[in-house]
Amino acid sequence: MIVDMGGGTTEAAVISLGGIISCTSVRVAGNKFDAAIASYIRRKYNLAVGEQTAEKIKIEIGAALPLEKKLKMKVKGREMTTGLPKTISLSSDDVTEAIQNELKAIIEAIKLVLYDTPPELSADVMEKGMVLAGGSALLRNIDEFISQIIGVPVFIADEPLLSVARGTGAALDNLEAYKKSILVLKW
Repeated sequence: MIVDMGGGTTEAAVISLGGIISCTSVRVAGNKFDAAIASYIRRKYNLAVGEQTAEKIKIEIGAALPLEKKLKMKVKGREMTTGLPKTISLSSDDVTEAIQNELKAIIEAIKLVLYDTPPELSADVMEKGMVLAGGSALLRNIDEFISQIIGVPVFIADEPLLSVARGTGAALDNLEAYKKSILVLKW
């Protein structure tokens, strides 16, 4: 099983014998994490921050599960009532809380793919686990988060940001072998 969590979408699929057995795509990934972080800061701290600041927060202190050693970051934005600049201290726990709904949506997509997978292949996924790719796979503890809820081993691909590009290149290099899979694909 592969789960690609990019900037705009998360795609999950079970692949066997060169074919896609079950797959789904949801519009929840890095960009939704950023929006959730900005919204959380606005609600909790009455501070407006931009998309770039929210992404920086996600990268620097973001985590899917609470961290043993909490990370902190100074965040600058505009105070909502006065319109004046303000700085707050944000913790990794704030980010974890902010993105929980988005993480739950990704979990639901993974569960849907597993539900649509034949039992024999589900047993293989239980044994061999799933691989995470894409930039959102770099979120701290996302592998542990998914593993705890789904109950299967979860691994992060080597260089997850480049996994899709490398896979596409491999498919193009072996187009005849993958032609059948590509033509059958219905997203």
